[in-house]
Amino acid sequence: MLKRYLPILQWLPHYNRHTLIDDTLAAFVVTLMIIPQALAYALLAGLPAVVGLYASILPLIVYTVFGTSRTLAIGPMALISLMTAAALSKVAPPGSEAYIDAAITLTLMVGILLTLMGALRLGFFANFLSHPVISGLLSASGVLIAASQMANMAGLPNAGFTLTQQLANLWRHIDALHPLTLAIGFMSLGLLLAIRRSGPLLQRSGLSAARARFLIKMGPILVVALATWICWLGELAGRGVAVVGHVPSHLPPLGLPSTDSDIWRSLLVPALLISVVGFIESIALAQMLAAKRRESISPDQELIGLGTSNIASALSSGMPVIGSLSRTMVNFSAGARTPAAGAISGISVALITLFLTPLIKYLPTATLAAIIIASSITLIDTGTIRRTWRYSRSDSAAMGATIVLTLIEGVEIGIMAGVTLSIALFLYRTSRPHSALVGRLPGTEHFRNIDRHDVESDSHLALLRIDESLYFANARYLEDTVYDLVTRHPEIEHVVLICSAINLIDASALESLDAINARLNDSHVTLHLAEVKGPVMDRLKSSEFLDELTGRVFLSTYGAWKTLSRNDGAPQHSGD
Repeated sequence: MLKRYLPILQWLPHYNRHTLIDDTLAAFVVTLMIIPQALAYALLAGLPAVVGLYASILPLIVYTVFGTSRTLAIGPMALISLMTAAALSKVAPPGSEAYIDAAITLTLMVGILLTLMGALRLGFFANFLSHPVISGLLSASGVLIAASQMANMAGLPNAGFTLTQQLANLWRHIDALHPLTLAIGFMSLGLLLAIRRSGPLLQRSGLSAARARFLIKMGPILVVALATWICWLGELAGRGVAVVGHVPSHLPPLGLPSTDSDIWRSLLVPALLISVVGFIESIALAQMLAAKRRESISPDQELIGLGTSNIASALSSGMPVIGSLSRTMVNFSAGARTPAAGAISGISVALITLFLTPLIKYLPTATLAAIIIASSITLIDTGTIRRTWRYSRSDSAAMGATIVLTLIEGVEIGIMAGVTLSIALFLYRTSRPHSALVGRLPGTEHFRNIDRHDVESDSHLALLRIDESLYFANARYLEDTVYDLVTRHPEIEHVVLICSAINLIDASALESLDAINARLNDSHVTLHLAEVKGPVMDRLKSSEFLDELTGRVFLSTYGAWKTLSRNDGAPQHSGD
């Protein structure tokens, strides 16, 4: 039982020197990525840059104890930082002490919600966001994040959390554009994109594929170092170029949440949305990488791992953290074997915070904006948008609505609309379940749709297959389907409901089955069931339905056919 809630006890007894070496090497690579990203994402959230470093120390160590993924690298992430800024801006002015206190409060609330969801085994809650909706949300967020940083790239004041607000802000302040800041921003962005595409060139120059990938991953560090050196050498801070400035060289102070109950109430919905989105992204990433190594993770325990990490982030004056796609992929490819790699990264960030923060005093904020833009571009998934459009117009409509509402109204509205549309589409589809009259394939015990195959049928026997579980949303539709069938075919004497695809019959559907049974009996038609699954049959046995059923329950459709068919019908020809 203890190992279930403390996954570290599962792998720590087997930890050895070779594993430590692998984890340390992976942690070194990830740490080099964490520094520029943590600084950038803190600024994206409207917080001091050092808050990003604080959020990359204790949470990583705590996740090592409570997390089940061996390669998930947690920390600040672009989408969550944008959602954080949108939430905090409603309760306090950016840059104020109240804003920082609200950030700690929000982080603590996210941690508490995630931990409670894990303790209550609510991991399934994340399923309410369909993949098309998630993809649409990420693509729209990529556009929003990139647009939000254009002001920082140009040395303009930043404002707004929707695309229209951000574009209007740029237009209003276009006269204040700072050419030198813009030049540094575009230089940084150009270098980042060039380095990202330099893999083939590096390999042609003689570097191995592994070394080429390593250099590409170190691109942000190289760009940060170059931009900082240029800004320091040219004394550009005195010429109007915004820089990170002084960063405190000490470990994170104790974070204390706000005591204002109004702030807690105002942040409750944003905290819930951040929790759900963060968990979905983290669990999808963790499951994908665990499958590659034939490992397993526990979604509910992952909720606890992420929750306790956010609580640790709040107590150490940090910001919300989740699994980071880019850092996790680097951690995985760099050979991390256990969650200890994350703890080593956290310790490394702590040492850098203690001793090396003076080196980033002259780091231009335009360069951090370029790092965010380069990262956010990868969120825009045009391939999935095209594939979804070709495959399903309804899913594509949900994705499109999520994208439009996220861009126009903001991330929170986009998420809530996406969840609502996902549930609405599910209810619509299942409220009109596919059903088919089936007949026997000649000479076999198999039954197929009479409109698709040449089958044997019987005009006195209707074999009706229902391809959906029966519940309140489709109970009336089932009644209408059966009544319409017997009305159109007055010669029918037996109706067999084939239940092979039915996994649930709720109380509303049971009432409908009672009504169907009674009404068919009044019409001198006998109702039968076939291929009822065990759990469904157990529920039916606890009711009075089987006692009142006018017909029988057959083990198979073929058994019903042999018993009830007169086999006098001509073969039905395929409608294809």
